Amino acid sequence: MATPTKLRSMYRAFLRELHPRHLLTTQRSPLHAQLRSEFEPSSENAVKNASSSTSVFHGEQYLTYLQAQRTYSTLLERYNPNLSGNLDEKERIRLTARRVGMNLPVDYESDDVKASEGSGRK
Repeated sequence: MATPTKLRSMYRAFLRELHPRHLLTTQRSPLHAQLRSEFEPSSENAVKNASSSTSVFHGEQYLTYLQAQRTYSTLLERYNPNLSGNLDEKERIRLTARRVGMNLPVDYESDDVKASEGSGRK
């Protein structure tokens, strides 16, 4: 049987895994409302679920899945920045070339262009 402290900590862990945008809205999202109803001690559903060790086990498994998904998306963004879609065209091309083992040559800029950029004139 799960203790109320364990259920409370599991509920808080679920809230940490939810996207913060969902928690800041004035109305609760359907997912947040469902979680709240499942873990609320006054509801009959929570009493039934709290006594069931399989429900607690499934909750822990689902929580582990959510944590793994968050870690996966963080790593995917870190090691594949061109998938995020917020790169300019030059940077995307440079990263694509690096992926296949090529380095793009440095663009040549004349002294006149460098001097005008440095003085604020174009």
